[in-house]
Amino acid sequence: MAEKRTTELLRGTLDVLFLKALSRGRMHGYEIARWLESSTGELLQVEEGSLYPLLHRLERRGLIAAEWGLSENNRQAKYYALTAEGRRYLHAETRHWLAFATAVVNVLQEA
Repeated sequence: MAEKRTTELLRGTLDVLFLKALSRGRMHGYEIARWLESSTGELLQVEEGSLYPLLHRLERRGLIAAEWGLSENNRQAKYYALTAEGRRYLHAETRHWLAFATAVVNVLQEA
């Protein structure tokens, strides 16, 4: 059971990071990617080929909702926002991920 949970955590990391970005408010895809890059000191970069399939998957799962709007450049952009289910999922997955990260840090810091 723990092995399955670990695999799910690793696979769902980007999902959680995207949901965390959207917990700050609605954003279009490019904004999410730039926020993630900025927040990680450019360590994590999401290419466009991964960005939109991930957003569409989160939308299909009911974790985010999308609507069209105008960007700061006055261009049409699809904006994403967390749903109530997305907030619940983010909260639960954050707890699980932090527990996993703490376990990894404990192992790495072992004398």
